[in-house]
Amino acid sequence: MTYLYIILLAQLLNGLFFWKGYQKAGRKVWEAFVPFYNTIVFLKIIERPWWWLFLLYLPVIGNIMIIVMTYEWLHVFGYRKKRYTLLSVLTLGIYAAYVMYLPTTSYVGKDLDAIRQNVSSWVSAILFAVVAASGIHTYFIQPYMIPTSSLEKTLLVGDFLFVSKFHYGVRVPMTPLSLPMVHDSIPLIGTRSYLKTPQLPYLRLPALQKVHRNDITVFNWPTDTVRYFRDPSHIHIDKPIDKKSNYVKRTVAIPGDVFEIRDGDVWINGQKEVYPIRAKLQASYVVVTQPNIALTPQLMYQEFGVTDPSGLVAENTYMFTSLTEEVAKTLQNNPNIVSVTRNVNKAGVYNPSIFPHTKVYPWNEDNYGPITIPAKGKTVDLTIENLPLYRRIISVYEHNVLEVKGADIYINGQKATRYTFQQDYYWMMGDNRHNSEDSRFWGFVPEDHVLGKPVLVWLSINKYASGFNKIRWERMFTTVNGEGEIQSYRYYVFAVLGLFLLYSFLKKKKKTDE
Repeated sequence: MTYLYIILLAQLLNGLFFWKGYQKAGRKVWEAFVPFYNTIVFLKIIERPWWWLFLLYLPVIGNIMIIVMTYEWLHVFGYRKKRYTLLSVLTLGIYAAYVMYLPTTSYVGKDLDAIRQNVSSWVSAILFAVVAASGIHTYFIQPYMIPTSSLEKTLLVGDFLFVSKFHYGVRVPMTPLSLPMVHDSIPLIGTRSYLKTPQLPYLRLPALQKVHRNDITVFNWPTDTVRYFRDPSHIHIDKPIDKKSNYVKRTVAIPGDVFEIRDGDVWINGQKEVYPIRAKLQASYVVVTQPNIALTPQLMYQEFGVTDPSGLVAENTYMFTSLTEEVAKTLQNNPNIVSVTRNVNKAGVYNPSIFPHTKVYPWNEDNYGPITIPAKGKTVDLTIENLPLYRRIISVYEHNVLEVKGADIYINGQKATRYTFQQDYYWMMGDNRHNSEDSRFWGFVPEDHVLGKPVLVWLSINKYASGFNKIRWERMFTTVNGEGEIQSYRYYVFAVLGLFLLYSFLKKKKKTDE
């Protein structure tokens, strides 16, 4: 309903601002006040196709279309200098409305030659490209690069992904006044790329599928308050949901699941979790070698592809933050290795960094829970003891006023002993279990923070290599989610691209010969 109210308000303002222009263009005054129909008439006056209506009402893209349509509106009334459009944009349309009320203003129609002089063909091409790219980026497919090793070796640092927005349902942008194709900050400058107001309510279009357990998922970091990803300045701001930093993790538990970690292993609903073949889980290990045997980072990378930090913690003793079980077994079978021991935090050893950050729940990275993942419409009993689990959900994610008075809990001024969740929640974890900041540290991920599903690795860059080896060719055009080992489709893509180039060449040659 909020969307409808916003649109109706925009229609009313359109009528108040431009009814004089409608009249001068030979239209009826009432046509300026009829929702949606007034926009169609507006487009007829500026001699543009009716389907521009859909572009205008798309958040983010609509910002660009408003500027274009403002220019063309002023143009057909004789105000053809670019400064008039700039003045209208800076005054939020007030200048364009003002000139409509001037007795000297009259409808003169479109002059294509004047448009060509004021707006060159390359500007038009750029505007079209920006609108098209913004539409794809915002509503269909978004590129994403893996910046950290939280999913190593499942997804590698330097993997470039295509993230589908429509698999889980397109989330309509909540921050409409923002620059297209950038996230929370402007590249190079580093300043904020959006205006915090107005904020549109959460709306998700119909989905192709639900978020499934073990899906690799991109979402907005729920506790993000920094200006940009990995901001070292410690300057915190309150970000809108869709401008929080993008994270990618594995969905290990879905709404209604009973989640638990026992000695580093995830258990769901009382069953030890079984992961897809392509999931390459890593954990921390202590490796003891024979005297005079050095496990240098260079050796570990060359032999086993180990990229995460390691260190000598005692004589002949190494601590590795991230090894796969396969690498650990290979080391164990090496006669130069005395022992390989998985590093597991014991049950009952409290880590204050672990959610919900209270000794009432003495949990750590390797022994956690059990907890039930909140589901929309489900009700939970509230107590002072379990409130830390749900405090952020109630007050931040679902926008209630939460107070504790003695032993009593109050929600929106009413004493509460139970709470019903308003949306679904998920538990996200990295496959690199001892080198991943995930739900173990900040808790549940709300449904309205879910962005999309990675579907394809289209490029992968190895920062440790050089030359042609810098490109991980075997990872190009591989699917992200799914069963079985990853398979590259790069040869098919290259073949299609080659045929297209050949076709274009032959077509051009034929025209030249004619």
